[in-house]
Amino acid sequence: MNQYETVFILTPVLSDEQMKETVAKFKKLLTDNGAEILNEETWGLKKMAYAIQKKSTGFYCLLEFKAEPTMVKTLETGFRRDEKVIRYITVKLDKYAVEYAEKRRNKLAKKEEA
Repeated sequence: MNQYETVFILTPVLSDEQMKETVAKFKKLLTDNGAEILNEETWGLKKMAYAIQKKSTGFYCLLEFKAEPTMVKTLETGFRRDEKVIRYITVKLDKYAVEYAEKRRNKLAKKEEA
């Protein structure tokens, strides 16, 4: 199993509840197909560098997971079929990126405890 990180941008016209439901849908898609979710971050509504589909902002979400390589294709098909997703990118993490991601998670966990 490889470790992946996916960031996707949801359309800004969604309510908070709709945004959370959409993120939960993709998490369920991953777990139902045997992936292990390591980290989930919701970065919130952010301004984009350029307009996409005439929208200048979007809800940014990050999911870090371990899965088989075929799972990425299934996930990205789900992103393409969902009209709420306006952009996405999935990256396979090498050993250095995995170390960095673990440090980042630990740093965020310490920040939340304080």
